[in-house]
Amino acid sequence: MRRRRPGAVRPLRGLALSALLLLPTAAPAVAEPVHAVPAADGERQGLPPMPSALDPGARAVECTAASREKAEKQDWSRQRLDLARVRRHGDGAGTTVALVDTGVRAGAAGLGDRVTARGAAGDDCVGHGTFLAGLIAGEGWGRSRLPGVAPGAKLLALRGTDERGTPDAALVARAVRDATAAEADVIAIGVALPKRDKELTSAVADALDAGAVVVAAATPDPPTANATRETPTRTYYPAGEPGVLSVADMLPSGARPGDALPTDGVDLVAPGAGVVSGGPRGSGHYLGAGASVAAAYTAGTAALLRAARPDETPAQIVHRLTATAYPADVPQLDAYAAVTTVLGDADAVARTRTQTEPVTVRDTAAADRAADRATVFVLLGTAGVLAVLWAVVALPRARARGWRPADTARD
Repeated sequence: MRRRRPGAVRPLRGLALSALLLLPTAAPAVAEPVHAVPAADGERQGLPPMPSALDPGARAVECTAASREKAEKQDWSRQRLDLARVRRHGDGAGTTVALVDTGVRAGAAGLGDRVTARGAAGDDCVGHGTFLAGLIAGEGWGRSRLPGVAPGAKLLALRGTDERGTPDAALVARAVRDATAAEADVIAIGVALPKRDKELTSAVADALDAGAVVVAAATPDPPTANATRETPTRTYYPAGEPGVLSVADMLPSGARPGDALPTDGVDLVAPGAGVVSGGPRGSGHYLGAGASVAAAYTAGTAALLRAARPDETPAQIVHRLTATAYPADVPQLDAYAAVTTVLGDADAVARTRTQTEPVTVRDTAAADRAADRATVFVLLGTAGVLAVLWAVVALPRARARGWRPADTARD
Protein backbone atom coordinates (compact mmCIF):
# COMPACT_ATOMS: atom_id res chain seq x y z
CA MET A 1 0.00 0.00 0.00
CA ARG A 2 1.50 3.29 -1.12
CA ARG A 3 1.75 6.08 1.50
CA ARG A 4 0.03 9.32 0.53
CA ARG A 5 2.45 12.15 -0.20
CA PRO A 6 2.04 15.59 1.50
CA GLY A 7 0.84 17.24 -1.67
CA ALA A 8 -2.47 15.41 -1.53
CA VAL A 9 -3.60 17.12 1.69
CA ARG A 10 -2.49 20.64 0.84
CA PRO A 11 -5.93 21.85 -0.42
CA LEU A 12 -7.62 20.58 2.75
CA ARG A 13 -4.88 22.00 4.97
CA GLY A 14 -5.17 25.38 3.23
CA LEU A 15 -8.94 25.30 3.67
CA ALA A 16 -8.61 24.60 7.40
CA LEU A 17 -5.94 27.27 7.86
CA SER A 18 -8.08 29.88 6.10
CA ALA A 19 -11.04 29.03 8.29
CA LEU A 20 -8.93 29.31 11.46
CA LEU A 21 -7.61 32.70 10.39
CA LEU A 22 -11.12 34.00 9.81
CA LEU A 23 -12.70 32.56 12.96
CA PRO A 24 -11.25 35.11 15.41
CA THR A 25 -12.77 37.98 13.46
CA ALA A 26 -16.22 36.46 13.73
CA ALA A 27 -16.11 35.34 17.36
CA PRO A 28 -17.89 37.58 19.91
CA ALA A 29 -15.69 39.80 22.08
CA VAL A 30 -14.75 38.52 25.55
CA ALA A 31 -14.52 41.00 28.43
CA GLU A 32 -11.07 41.60 29.80
CA PRO A 33 -10.49 40.42 33.37
CA VAL A 34 -10.69 43.05 36.07
CA HIS A 35 -7.32 43.56 37.68
CA ALA A 36 -6.71 44.54 41.28
CA VAL A 37 -6.14 48.19 42.09
CA PRO A 38 -2.53 49.21 41.31
CA ALA A 39 -0.32 50.26 44.17
CA ALA A 40 -1.26 53.78 45.18
CA ASP A 41 1.31 56.46 45.95
CA GLY A 42 0.37 56.21 49.60
CA GLU A 43 1.19 52.50 49.66
CA ARG A 44 4.61 53.10 48.17
CA GLN A 45 5.19 55.82 50.74
CA GLY A 46 4.27 53.49 53.59
CA LEU A 47 1.13 55.28 54.80
CA PRO A 48 -0.86 53.38 57.46
CA PRO A 49 -4.43 52.28 56.68
CA MET A 50 -7.38 54.10 58.20
CA PRO A 51 -9.82 51.56 59.69
CA SER A 52 -13.57 52.07 59.43
CA ALA A 53 -14.05 50.43 62.85
CA LEU A 54 -12.04 49.00 65.73
CA ASP A 55 -12.22 45.42 66.98
CA PRO A 56 -15.55 45.17 68.82
CA GLY A 57 -14.35 42.14 70.77
CA ALA A 58 -11.23 43.70 72.25
CA ARG A 59 -11.28 44.20 76.01
CA ALA A 60 -9.75 47.65 75.90
CA VAL A 61 -10.35 50.40 73.38
CA GLU A 62 -7.14 51.40 71.65
CA CYS A 63 -7.69 54.40 69.40
CA THR A 64 -6.06 54.59 65.98
CA ALA A 65 -2.50 55.81 66.49
CA ALA A 66 -1.24 59.03 64.95
CA SER A 67 0.47 58.56 61.62
CA ARG A 68 4.13 59.49 61.42
CA GLU A 69 4.13 59.43 57.63
CA LYS A 70 3.13 62.13 55.18
CA ALA A 71 2.22 61.81 51.54
CA GLU A 72 4.66 63.42 49.17
CA LYS A 73 2.17 64.09 46.38
CA GLN A 74 -1.50 63.87 45.54
CA ASP A 75 -3.18 60.53 45.05
CA TRP A 76 -5.03 59.50 41.89
CA SER A 77 -8.48 60.36 43.27
CA ARG A 78 -7.95 64.12 43.42
CA GLN A 79 -6.45 64.10 39.95
CA ARG A 80 -9.36 62.02 38.66
CA LEU A 81 -11.86 64.54 40.07
CA ASP A 82 -9.74 67.42 38.73
CA LEU A 83 -10.00 69.30 42.02
CA ALA A 84 -7.42 71.90 40.97
CA ARG A 85 -9.78 73.15 38.25
CA VAL A 86 -12.90 72.58 40.33
CA ARG A 87 -11.56 75.03 42.93
CA ARG A 88 -11.67 77.86 40.37
CA HIS A 89 -15.47 77.59 40.33
CA GLY A 90 -16.08 77.76 44.07
CA ASP A 91 -15.20 76.21 47.41
CA GLY A 92 -18.58 75.54 48.98
CA ALA A 93 -18.51 78.61 51.21
CA GLY A 94 -21.84 79.32 52.87
CA THR A 95 -22.93 75.67 53.03
CA THR A 96 -22.96 73.15 55.87
CA VAL A 97 -22.25 69.46 55.42
CA ALA A 98 -23.41 67.17 58.23
CA LEU A 99 -21.20 64.07 58.42
CA VAL A 100 -22.67 61.00 60.11
CA ASP A 101 -19.84 58.59 60.91
CA THR A 102 -17.46 57.96 63.83
CA GLY A 103 -17.19 61.66 64.69
CA VAL A 104 -14.76 64.40 63.69
CA ARG A 105 -12.13 65.85 65.96
CA ALA A 106 -12.41 69.62 65.95
CA GLY A 107 -9.03 71.22 65.36
CA ALA A 108 -7.66 68.26 63.38
CA ALA A 109 -4.94 69.17 60.90
CA GLY A 110 -6.32 70.65 57.69
CA LEU A 111 -9.84 71.32 58.97
CA GLY A 112 -9.23 74.69 60.62
CA ASP A 113 -12.05 76.01 62.76
CA ARG A 114 -14.88 74.93 60.45
CA VAL A 115 -15.93 71.82 62.44
CA THR A 116 -18.78 71.80 64.94
CA ALA A 117 -19.38 68.56 66.83
CA ARG A 118 -22.54 67.45 68.62
CA GLY A 119 -22.06 65.54 71.87
CA ALA A 120 -19.67 62.58 71.65
CA ALA A 121 -19.01 63.27 67.95
CA GLY A 122 -16.13 65.58 68.89
CA ASP A 123 -14.12 62.57 70.10
CA ASP A 124 -13.12 60.42 67.13
CA CYS A 125 -11.30 57.38 68.52
CA VAL A 126 -11.47 55.40 65.27
CA GLY A 127 -10.41 58.35 63.11
CA HIS A 128 -12.57 57.36 60.15
CA GLY A 129 -14.93 60.33 60.37
CA THR A 130 -12.04 62.79 60.56
CA PHE A 131 -10.51 61.06 57.52
CA LEU A 132 -13.75 61.57 55.55
CA ALA A 133 -14.02 65.18 56.75
CA GLY A 134 -10.69 65.90 55.08
CA LEU A 135 -12.05 64.64 51.75
CA ILE A 136 -15.13 66.83 52.05
CA ALA A 137 -13.70 70.09 53.39
CA GLY A 138 -9.96 69.70 53.98
CA GLU A 139 -8.02 72.86 53.19
CA GLY A 140 -5.06 71.02 51.70
CA TRP A 141 -2.34 71.45 54.27
CA GLY A 142 1.32 70.52 53.87
CA ARG A 143 3.64 70.18 50.94
CA SER A 144 1.52 67.56 49.17
CA ARG A 145 -1.59 69.81 49.06
CA LEU A 146 -4.40 67.32 49.72
CA PRO A 147 -7.53 69.48 49.59
CA GLY A 148 -11.11 68.38 50.03
CA VAL A 149 -13.71 69.05 47.39
CA ALA A 150 -15.36 71.95 49.27
CA PRO A 151 -12.74 73.50 51.58
CA GLY A 152 -14.94 76.52 52.25
CA ALA A 153 -17.86 74.50 53.64
CA LYS A 154 -18.59 74.09 57.35
CA LEU A 155 -18.80 70.62 58.87
CA LEU A 156 -21.29 69.40 61.45
CA ALA A 157 -19.92 66.20 63.01
CA LEU A 158 -22.49 63.65 64.19
CA ARG A 159 -21.94 60.18 65.60
CA GLY A 160 -23.73 57.30 63.90
CA THR A 161 -21.65 54.60 65.59
CA ASP A 162 -20.43 53.60 69.01
CA GLU A 163 -16.94 54.52 70.18
CA ARG A 164 -15.41 51.62 68.26
CA GLY A 165 -17.14 52.44 64.98
CA THR A 166 -19.94 49.87 65.02
CA PRO A 167 -22.99 51.51 63.37
CA ASP A 168 -26.33 51.64 65.12
CA ALA A 169 -29.66 52.44 63.43
CA ALA A 170 -30.95 54.48 66.38
CA LEU A 171 -27.78 56.58 66.46
CA VAL A 172 -27.90 57.19 62.71
CA ALA A 173 -31.57 58.19 62.88
CA ARG A 174 -30.88 60.62 65.73
CA ALA A 175 -27.92 62.07 63.84
CA VAL A 176 -30.02 62.63 60.70
CA ARG A 177 -32.67 64.42 62.76
CA ASP A 178 -29.98 66.61 64.38
CA ALA A 179 -28.65 67.47 60.91
CA THR A 180 -32.16 68.39 59.77
CA ALA A 181 -32.72 70.58 62.82
CA ALA A 182 -29.41 72.33 62.09
CA GLU A 183 -30.60 73.00 58.51
CA ALA A 184 -27.65 71.22 56.94
CA ASP A 185 -27.46 71.64 53.17
CA VAL A 186 -25.92 68.22 52.63
CA ILE A 187 -26.06 65.14 54.87
CA ALA A 188 -23.25 62.65 54.24
CA ILE A 189 -23.75 59.22 55.82
CA GLY A 190 -20.64 57.03 55.86
CA VAL A 191 -22.22 53.98 57.48
CA ALA A 192 -24.50 51.35 55.95
CA LEU A 193 -26.91 49.03 57.74
CA PRO A 194 -28.08 45.63 56.42
CA LYS A 195 -31.68 46.06 57.62
CA ARG A 196 -34.22 48.80 57.14
CA ASP A 197 -35.20 50.68 60.28
CA LYS A 198 -38.56 52.42 60.62
CA GLU A 199 -37.25 55.36 62.61
CA LEU A 200 -34.32 55.88 60.25
CA THR A 201 -36.66 55.77 57.25
CA SER A 202 -38.78 58.49 58.84
CA ALA A 203 -35.76 60.63 59.72
CA VAL A 204 -34.41 60.47 56.16
CA ALA A 205 -37.81 61.36 54.69
CA ASP A 206 -38.05 64.39 56.98
CA ALA A 207 -34.53 65.49 55.99
CA LEU A 208 -35.42 65.34 52.30
CA ASP A 209 -38.64 67.25 52.90
CA ALA A 210 -36.64 69.91 54.75
CA GLY A 211 -34.45 70.46 51.66
CA ALA A 212 -31.27 68.51 52.43
CA VAL A 213 -29.29 66.54 49.85
CA VAL A 214 -28.73 63.13 51.46
CA VAL A 215 -25.72 61.12 50.26
CA ALA A 216 -25.00 57.67 51.70
CA ALA A 217 -22.47 54.87 51.28
CA ALA A 218 -24.03 52.08 49.21
CA THR A 219 -22.32 49.37 51.28
CA PRO A 220 -20.35 49.02 54.49
CA ASP A 221 -16.61 48.87 54.11
CA PRO A 222 -15.83 45.11 53.89
CA PRO A 223 -14.39 43.87 57.21
CA THR A 224 -12.30 41.08 55.66
CA ALA A 225 -11.03 40.10 52.24
CA ASN A 226 -13.22 36.95 52.21
CA ALA A 227 -16.43 38.65 53.34
CA THR A 228 -17.83 39.09 49.82
CA ARG A 229 -17.67 35.36 49.10
CA GLU A 230 -20.28 34.62 51.77
CA THR A 231 -22.37 37.80 51.62
CA PRO A 232 -25.39 37.75 49.29
CA THR A 233 -26.37 40.79 47.24
CA ARG A 234 -28.57 43.05 49.35
CA THR A 235 -29.69 46.63 49.72
CA TYR A 236 -28.13 48.60 52.57
CA TYR A 237 -29.69 51.49 54.41
CA PRO A 238 -30.13 54.42 54.47
CA ALA A 239 -28.63 54.32 50.95
CA GLY A 240 -31.63 52.26 49.82
CA GLU A 241 -34.20 54.82 50.98
CA PRO A 242 -36.11 56.73 48.25
CA GLY A 243 -34.48 60.06 47.46
CA VAL A 244 -31.08 59.16 48.92
CA LEU A 245 -28.11 59.28 46.54
CA SER A 246 -26.48 55.85 46.87
CA VAL A 247 -22.74 55.97 46.15
CA ALA A 248 -20.31 53.07 45.72
CA ASP A 249 -16.52 52.97 45.43
CA MET A 250 -14.49 52.47 42.26
CA LEU A 251 -10.89 51.71 41.28
CA PRO A 252 -8.83 53.92 38.94
CA SER A 253 -10.11 51.74 36.07
CA GLY A 254 -13.71 52.57 36.99
CA ALA A 255 -14.47 49.02 38.15
CA ARG A 256 -15.69 48.09 41.62
CA PRO A 257 -13.00 46.69 43.94
CA GLY A 258 -12.82 42.92 44.14
CA ASP A 259 -13.56 42.92 47.88
CA ALA A 260 -16.55 45.27 47.64
CA LEU A 261 -19.74 43.92 49.17
CA PRO A 262 -22.36 43.13 46.49
CA THR A 263 -25.37 45.43 46.34
CA ASP A 264 -27.93 46.87 43.93
CA GLY A 265 -29.58 50.21 43.23
CA VAL A 266 -26.31 52.19 43.12
CA ASP A 267 -26.78 55.68 41.64
CA LEU A 268 -23.16 56.79 41.32
CA VAL A 269 -19.60 55.59 41.85
CA ALA A 270 -16.63 57.72 42.91
CA PRO A 271 -12.97 57.14 43.82
CA GLY A 272 -12.78 54.79 46.78
CA ALA A 273 -9.43 52.99 46.78
CA GLY A 274 -5.94 54.20 47.66
CA VAL A 275 -7.24 57.59 48.84
CA VAL A 276 -5.10 59.78 51.14
CA SER A 277 -6.36 62.00 53.95
CA GLY A 278 -5.59 62.95 57.53
CA GLY A 279 -6.75 61.74 60.93
CA PRO A 280 -7.73 63.08 64.36
CA ARG A 281 -4.27 62.99 65.90
CA GLY A 282 -1.05 64.47 64.56
CA SER A 283 -0.41 65.83 61.10
CA GLY A 284 0.37 62.58 59.31
CA HIS A 285 -1.61 60.92 56.52
CA TYR A 286 -3.49 57.66 56.12
CA LEU A 287 -4.71 55.50 53.27
CA GLY A 288 -8.46 54.82 53.10
CA ALA A 289 -10.92 52.92 50.93
CA GLY A 290 -14.56 51.95 50.68
CA ALA A 291 -17.97 53.28 49.69
CA SER A 292 -17.81 55.77 52.58
CA VAL A 293 -14.83 57.44 50.90
CA ALA A 294 -16.75 57.68 47.62
CA ALA A 295 -19.76 59.12 49.45
CA ALA A 296 -17.58 61.79 51.08
CA TYR A 297 -16.24 62.95 47.71
CA THR A 298 -19.79 63.07 46.34
CA ALA A 299 -21.09 64.99 49.36
CA GLY A 300 -18.33 67.58 48.90
CA THR A 301 -19.33 68.02 45.27
CA ALA A 302 -22.97 68.42 46.34
CA ALA A 303 -21.87 71.21 48.70
CA LEU A 304 -20.19 73.00 45.80
CA LEU A 305 -23.40 72.79 43.80
CA ARG A 306 -25.56 74.02 46.66
CA ALA A 307 -23.30 77.03 47.07
CA ALA A 308 -23.17 77.81 43.36
CA ARG A 309 -26.85 77.09 42.64
CA PRO A 310 -28.84 78.03 45.74
CA ASP A 311 -32.12 78.12 43.82
CA GLU A 312 -31.95 74.48 42.72
CA THR A 313 -33.83 71.89 44.74
CA PRO A 314 -32.11 68.85 46.27
CA ALA A 315 -33.66 66.68 43.54
CA GLN A 316 -32.16 68.96 40.90
CA ILE A 317 -28.75 68.79 42.59
CA VAL A 318 -28.91 65.00 42.64
CA HIS A 319 -29.94 64.92 39.00
CA ARG A 320 -27.05 67.23 38.09
CA LEU A 321 -24.59 64.89 39.80
CA THR A 322 -25.85 61.87 37.87
CA ALA A 323 -26.54 63.62 34.55
CA THR A 324 -23.02 65.07 34.32
CA ALA A 325 -21.28 61.89 35.48
CA TYR A 326 -18.97 59.96 33.20
CA PRO A 327 -21.18 57.45 31.35
CA ALA A 328 -20.76 53.82 32.38
CA ASP A 329 -22.95 50.95 33.60
CA VAL A 330 -23.08 52.95 36.83
CA PRO A 331 -22.19 56.65 36.21
CA GLN A 332 -18.85 57.85 37.59
CA LEU A 333 -18.69 61.13 39.51
CA ASP A 334 -17.26 64.02 37.49
CA ALA A 335 -16.93 66.96 39.89
CA TYR A 336 -15.70 69.42 37.26
CA ALA A 337 -18.53 68.62 34.84
CA ALA A 338 -21.06 68.88 37.66
CA VAL A 339 -20.09 72.46 38.49
CA THR A 340 -19.54 73.71 34.93
CA THR A 341 -22.04 71.93 32.67
CA VAL A 342 -25.13 73.79 31.49
CA LEU A 343 -27.89 71.21 31.32
CA GLY A 344 -30.11 71.42 28.24
CA ASP A 345 -33.85 71.84 27.98
CA ALA A 346 -34.23 68.08 27.77
CA ASP A 347 -33.16 67.89 31.40
CA ALA A 348 -35.66 70.46 32.64
CA VAL A 349 -38.41 67.92 33.21
CA ALA A 350 -36.05 65.36 34.76
CA ARG A 351 -34.76 67.93 37.26
CA THR A 352 -38.22 68.13 38.79
CA ARG A 353 -38.10 64.56 40.05
CA THR A 354 -38.54 64.21 43.78
CA GLN A 355 -36.37 61.13 44.09
CA THR A 356 -33.46 59.48 42.35
CA GLU A 357 -33.86 56.49 40.11
CA PRO A 358 -31.38 53.68 40.77
CA VAL A 359 -29.12 52.78 37.89
CA THR A 360 -29.49 49.21 36.65
CA VAL A 361 -26.92 47.37 34.59
CA ARG A 362 -27.97 47.24 30.94
CA ASP A 363 -29.59 43.96 29.86
CA THR A 364 -27.49 42.70 26.93
CA ALA A 365 -29.30 39.40 26.35
CA ALA A 366 -30.97 40.55 23.11
CA ALA A 367 -27.73 42.04 21.81
CA ASP A 368 -25.86 38.83 22.66
CA ARG A 369 -28.41 36.74 20.74
CA ALA A 370 -28.09 39.07 17.75
CA ALA A 371 -24.30 38.80 17.96
CA ASP A 372 -24.55 35.00 18.03
CA ARG A 373 -26.76 35.02 14.92
CA ALA A 374 -24.33 37.37 13.19
CA THR A 375 -21.47 35.03 14.06
CA VAL A 376 -23.30 32.06 12.52
CA PHE A 377 -24.03 34.04 9.33
CA VAL A 378 -20.40 35.11 9.05
CA LEU A 379 -19.14 31.55 9.49
CA LEU A 380 -21.60 30.19 6.94
CA GLY A 381 -20.65 32.95 4.53
CA THR A 382 -16.96 32.24 5.04
CA ALA A 383 -17.50 28.55 4.42
CA GLY A 384 -19.38 29.36 1.21
CA VAL A 385 -16.61 31.62 -0.06
CA LEU A 386 -13.95 29.01 0.69
CA ALA A 387 -16.00 26.34 -1.06
CA VAL A 388 -16.22 28.49 -4.18
CA LEU A 389 -12.49 29.18 -4.12
CA TRP A 390 -11.76 25.50 -3.70
CA ALA A 391 -14.02 24.68 -6.64
CA VAL A 392 -12.33 27.30 -8.84
CA VAL A 393 -8.81 26.10 -8.02
CA ALA A 394 -9.11 22.39 -7.33
CA LEU A 395 -11.67 21.24 -9.93
CA PRO A 396 -9.65 22.33 -13.04
CA ARG A 397 -6.60 20.52 -11.67
CA ALA A 398 -8.59 17.36 -10.98
CA ARG A 399 -10.08 17.48 -14.48
CA ALA A 400 -6.55 17.82 -15.94
CA ARG A 401 -5.49 14.68 -14.01
CA GLY A 402 -8.43 12.76 -15.39
CA TRP A 403 -10.05 12.83 -11.96
CA ARG A 404 -7.24 10.67 -10.55
CA PRO A 405 -5.78 11.41 -7.06
CA ALA A 406 -2.79 13.74 -7.08
CA ASP A 407 -0.28 11.12 -5.96
CA THR A 408 -1.23 8.58 -8.65
CA ALA A 409 -1.29 11.30 -11.33
CA ARG A 410 2.44 11.82 -10.84
CA ASP A 411 3.34 8.12 -11.18
